[in-house]
Amino acid sequence: MADQEEEDLRMALRMSMQHSPPEPKRSKPRENVAVTSIDSSEESPEIKARRLQRELMAAAAERRMMMGKNTGSISTLERPVGLNVSDNAVPVVIEDKRVSTGPGSEKVETLGYGRLLSHDEANQLFSIIFGGGVSRDILAQWTNQGIRFSPDPETSMGLVQHEGGPCGVLAAIQAFVLKNLLFSPDKFGWQDPGSTRSSKSEWDVFSCLTEDGKTRALVRSIGEILSLCGSNRRVVIATLNVLGHENKSSKDGPGAYLMQIDSKGLETLSIESALDLQRIIRVNECTSPASAFKKLEAMVPEFQSRMGAMLFLISALLSRGLDSIQTDRDDPSLPLVTAPFGHASQEIVNLLLCGQAVPNVFDGRMDFGGGMFLKGIPVNVEVGFLTLLESLNFCKVGHYLKYPKYPIWVVGSESHYTVLFALDTSVQDENELEVRESQIRKAFDAQDQSGGGGFISVEGFHQVLKETNINLPPEKLDYLCNTGFIVRSEFWQVLLDLDKSLGGLKDSTGLMGKKVFDIYHFNGIAKSVVNGTQLGEIPVQRPRLTKLRVSVPPRWTPEEFIADMAATSVSTEKDAVVEVSKPEPCQHAPLVDCIRTRWPRALCNWVGDPPSIV
Repeated sequence: MADQEEEDLRMALRMSMQHSPPEPKRSKPRENVAVTSIDSSEESPEIKARRLQRELMAAAAERRMMMGKNTGSISTLERPVGLNVSDNAVPVVIEDKRVSTGPGSEKVETLGYGRLLSHDEANQLFSIIFGGGVSRDILAQWTNQGIRFSPDPETSMGLVQHEGGPCGVLAAIQAFVLKNLLFSPDKFGWQDPGSTRSSKSEWDVFSCLTEDGKTRALVRSIGEILSLCGSNRRVVIATLNVLGHENKSSKDGPGAYLMQIDSKGLETLSIESALDLQRIIRVNECTSPASAFKKLEAMVPEFQSRMGAMLFLISALLSRGLDSIQTDRDDPSLPLVTAPFGHASQEIVNLLLCGQAVPNVFDGRMDFGGGMFLKGIPVNVEVGFLTLLESLNFCKVGHYLKYPKYPIWVVGSESHYTVLFALDTSVQDENELEVRESQIRKAFDAQDQSGGGGFISVEGFHQVLKETNINLPPEKLDYLCNTGFIVRSEFWQVLLDLDKSLGGLKDSTGLMGKKVFDIYHFNGIAKSVVNGTQLGEIPVQRPRLTKLRVSVPPRWTPEEFIADMAATSVSTEKDAVVEVSKPEPCQHAPLVDCIRTRWPRALCNWVGDPPSIV
């Protein structure tokens, strides 16, 4: 009997997808069904749930048939796997969008369940992400992290991280969320922070955000990143292969439903192999921005679920294309999630920032000859990247990542990713000295074939001098070239002592290059915060937002400047002598070393505990 009911249900679903569906066949009239059915009070919970599921899906099939009569549309429907389906669970109705592809032709872009991964896709995807020997702890980290905002008012603009591992993914999304909230505030229902920061603290500004505004910023940010990964031609969205709940209050009108994740079904989900990916993941491909954002808006509950970070990473990889991901990399044999701690690799972060899974942070490509080369960042980016490893001379971040369009940077340490940002773009403005420094640095880096080691050949050095109009005295030139290669630090020291009239960086006024500005650091990992709590209170678990005052002094130190001014200063009519104020005492933390890779000589101050990048 149960097999016959299943066959009847399958027949109803097949008929619902026909162009001109016949009248549904019933073994008994509708009015007799209720009479002959077993009393629900005598049914076991399992039988009742099974019967209700069949009735609801049959009703959905009938509704689909009626829609087919009115529209004559043709679509395909794959039944999703039901995982602990609750009594009020109904399938999400697929909404089709017709896209014209030429005269007499029409392409249906499905915005519903999508398709399952093939066996080969699932195997390749799992291997690229985790490799062959991944531990259960790492898998648990990546399948227990949702993309959710902090409930704490002071950090309400931030995404909370509870598990180690996916911080690179969350930090990249966080950077784009901040870009949208800070520099397109009118789109998300809150006041421009530039107009409020003079009268409010930064905490008050962020506490004005609404849940709806933050959700819309999140959807837009995810869409922008996935579109970037898809070269602005397509967006692939990974969803869970589970049944959803009808959302009666949908703003999109009748027939449009938002996916609500069944918590009981979600508890049973796990990803431990490629087979699990094939079983529980569906993918939708969108080729228009409108359809992509509509789909992402409907899938917000899934991204907020404990599978959220994993779904987003899969979406980004599939949007780029698995073969393209492997082509981007220098060593495709290594997994993107690194052992033994399960951190996101630099390739993942670069994919989310520039759209390509390249492994290095320098600009462009470094060619070693003989067909050997290393791949770096190929284009300008909207959101940048700084790393503690540069201050330790392990790498050199290029101009593209160091000078993004917006003053927002993902910050990398040895084990964690956080975000650094400013409230306005003026911190990016370059004065005369910085423009000159950038010009010389870019010319030097273009000749540096050492992988960021900071030295170039004599031939390359003469090209740098020619491009930047630097006139070195013969003795300085001989000094730099006598070893057969030129070291960046030695070259820079010569430039500091060379007057700017000869192309150097020495400024007799000593004021060239001075800057003062505020910058903010957000660490999304939830930690115990005891600052400001009263005696006896239990520390709360929340992210941290720290405001830093950054001062970039003149090129010379105060002592050097005063000594130079004493030798060259001329008294004015009132015999006034130029004085230089000493900078405020500065504080230090590893984050300051990261900031100095962007603003050399920067001095930082903050209130409270030092900002943490771990």
